[in-house]
Amino acid sequence: MKPAFEIRERSRVYVGPVGDLLAGALPEGRVVVVTDATVERLFAPLLAPYERLLVGQGEASKTLRTVGELYERLIDLGADRSTFILGVGGGIVTDVAGFVASTYMRGLRFGFVATTLLAQVDASVGGKNGVNVAGYKNMAGCFAQPDFVVCDPAMLRPLPDREFRAGLAEMVKAALIADGDLFAALERSSFAALREAPEQLRDLITAAIRVKADIVGRDERERGERRKLNLGHTLAHAIEKCSDRMNHGEAVAVGIALMAGAARQLGLLDAAQCDRIVRLLERLGFDLQPPVPLERLLREAGHDKKNEQGTLHIVLPAGIGDCVVRDIPTAEFATLFTDAR
Repeated sequence: MKPAFEIRERSRVYVGPVGDLLAGALPEGRVVVVTDATVERLFAPLLAPYERLLVGQGEASKTLRTVGELYERLIDLGADRSTFILGVGGGIVTDVAGFVASTYMRGLRFGFVATTLLAQVDASVGGKNGVNVAGYKNMAGCFAQPDFVVCDPAMLRPLPDREFRAGLAEMVKAALIADGDLFAALERSSFAALREAPEQLRDLITAAIRVKADIVGRDERERGERRKLNLGHTLAHAIEKCSDRMNHGEAVAVGIALMAGAARQLGLLDAAQCDRIVRLLERLGFDLQPPVPLERLLREAGHDKKNEQGTLHIVLPAGIGDCVVRDIPTAEFATLFTDAR
């Protein structure tokens, strides 16, 4: 059973039918599943053999309080260092499950079955695990690689359109960072076609994972190149902090569009390429109007965890398939968006 990708010889990523892959990926011994009620209901036969712990849904559940509750439930179950934690769900489940597994008894082995497009192309891959603190995204977390991630495109069929679309924003992000062919393939497709063409979707998911897996393999702990994976996220996190009108993917789409405009203003991105980025996001169905005034988002961005001693590591598209990281003083960040006000 050969993985599609292997990250730093520690984390295997499989793309294919979960029924064929999961049993071979799991180690022998006790497995405790962390999931949510919707996933448990949709994939009951898959989860039936395992003990299960449920977490709530939505960002409100991605907290240290949830982590503490899971620690207590693992203690009640008698989980020990030989227990394997399997997170089955979207990005919130995998973030929480990975954080709990990485810190309970100073670390248990764990793996993921990603059930949303956003989790498959981004959240479950790469070894970042974290929860929110006081509404700020992923302020408590760690780097710890899952033993494996299983991404089965067939598991995406029950996803609501809005959740499916959220994952497309992360796919566009991957394309902008390092894969112009993936960007062109998305331009040739449509939202409806992607929902109905499983083989095409599998190829695009694989391409998006490849971008992240390659970057993480070179820079696991975000000392340099991995920062590119934050394209659009500084403003996206500010949107999520200031408003509950957009999910993560929707906020990322807005952030990408705004950063494309900033890159154009700086002369890094020409007008035609900037227009291509905006047009693709709009064709995929994203509303690119920030849900709160831009001035408020720019103020909130100063609290982002990527703020180091008054400097933000800002990711800017320099072309389709090429991004650069610029260190910009927080006080100057707002000047990049004069045309967007």
